Parts: sequence; C-alpha cells; structure tokens
Amino acid sequence: QVELVESGGGLVQPGGALRLSCAVSESSFSISHWGWYRQAPGKQRDLVAYTMSGGGLTKYSDSVKGRFTISRDNDRKTVYLQMNSLKPEDTAVYYCNTVYPSTLRSWGRGTQVTVSS
Repeated sequence: QVELVESGGGLVQPGGALRLSCAVSESSFSISHWGWYRQAPGKQRDLVAYTMSGGGLTKYSDSVKGRFTISRDNDRKTVYLQMNSLKPEDTAVYYCNTVYPSTLRSWGRGTQVTVSS
C-alpha cells in the first residue's frame, strides 16, 4: 500500500509563501510522474503542477504559472511545491499524487492552505 503524506500547509497572508512537501512510501517513486492537486470547498480537485519522471519537464496550470514551482527529490522520495505570491483563491486542500500515464495512487489526507488577511 503506497502512502502519500502531505505537509507544510497553513494560514498565510496574501502575497506570502509556503512550501509543501509530499513524502511517498513507494520504491518506484523515481520512475513515476508526480503532481500537486488542489480542491477548494465545493469544487472539483484540479491538477495545478506536475513533474515528469526525469525531473526535467514540469508543467503548471495557468492559475499558478509564474508563482508556484514543483520539484522532486528521488533520493528522499519527496515532491515539493514552492508557492509564492499567494492569493486568496489559492485557498484549498492540496494533495500530491501521480499523473498520467503513471497509475493514480490512493489519495492522502492532503494539507490545508488558507490565504487570508
């Protein structure tokens, strides 16, 4: 059973920054493609950033492009999301998981990010 443990969320003022981490208990971490998703209250879960297995290719949704940076550490089996210039609309529960064509794993509990003054 693969376990995904997200951490690093919290309450931050608009314009602030947070760094999320996702620890993955999986031996095939390095060959999988990983992403960060978020789900705001009453909305569907959306993919906001992902990194391919080689680590070189990353993609972002238009809503976070230029503000968020995804990275991975294959030795630590951890995916990171550096979030800068946070906006109230970034408020959501953030989750990590694989992205296509890697098989989706069971979801973790996520980490709450709240952007408010």
